[in-house]
Amino acid sequence: MRQAGRYLPEYRAMRRRFGFLELCRNPDAAAEVTLQPVDRLGVDAAILFADILLIVEPLGVGLEFAKGEGPVIRRPVRSERDIARLGRIDVEAAVPFVFETVRRVTQALAGRVPLIGFAGAPFTVASYVVEGGPSREYLHTKRLMYEEPEAWHRLLELLAEATARYLNGQIAAGARAVQLFDSWVGVLAPDDYRAFVQPHTRALVRALTPGVPVIHFGTGTAALLPLMRAAGGDVLGLDWRVDLEAGWAAVGHDVAVQGNLDPAVLLAKPPYIRQRVKDVLDRAGGRPGHIFNLGHGVLQETPVEHVRALVEIVHELSDRRSR
Repeated sequence: MRQAGRYLPEYRAMRRRFGFLELCRNPDAAAEVTLQPVDRLGVDAAILFADILLIVEPLGVGLEFAKGEGPVIRRPVRSERDIARLGRIDVEAAVPFVFETVRRVTQALAGRVPLIGFAGAPFTVASYVVEGGPSREYLHTKRLMYEEPEAWHRLLELLAEATARYLNGQIAAGARAVQLFDSWVGVLAPDDYRAFVQPHTRALVRALTPGVPVIHFGTGTAALLPLMRAAGGDVLGLDWRVDLEAGWAAVGHDVAVQGNLDPAVLLAKPPYIRQRVKDVLDRAGGRPGHIFNLGHGVLQETPVEHVRALVEIVHELSDRRSR
């Protein structure tokens, strides 16, 4: 995850030429960034370069990427009145550049490895729109859920419907699998997830093109894993805060899991990385359906040679290539 990022000198060079949103909107540049890790690292799949908030721009919430701050919503949505003003998102008109990027990457890959598309899950995207950016406590989000539940559900219905069309557009353009990032849903209690999130995520997953694998990922979600499984997905992403075997048992061995090395391990030297990779593989126990991955995205401080070493170690220690 976060294959393309500031740890790569090639990516930093692109960012000196393009602002973040400008880079996302330029299919040639976005395709180049998507392909950089495939060529440099030898990974088994490419991951689309885009951003989870691109589809909210038509809502008029004032999306910006401020230097050093990340995504900022200048006009957050925090009341029933605010939500009532939001119209249906015309995904096809809003993000044609994303679909064109997928087409160009698919053509360039020529079947070498599959391309994974992605989107933000309704809760995580809503939390940005409500909070105005990242948060530690998500108090505006929770207040809206608790005090104005009808408005909250309208917001998530709008986002779920748009996200389904966004992912289906990526699939139609060539993505072989899609990942749904619910990065911030771990701030919720299980009862709140069940009442305020699960129905919308389930509706989204059910609206996706049949037969295309769906990876459902969140962070800090050890207590939510059975509920996330019930919401849908062919693969459940596990972060590093849960033992892999415990997480897999929580969702059931009839689904695949992805994970779950702590990204900070890649700051250590390769001998230690090797030890920790072996730990993850041992916990997977050789069962079919384990996709080795980090428990979240590559950190910008990570040496490129350590990420390359990780890929080589996984290939060596797993029996993926011997079957």
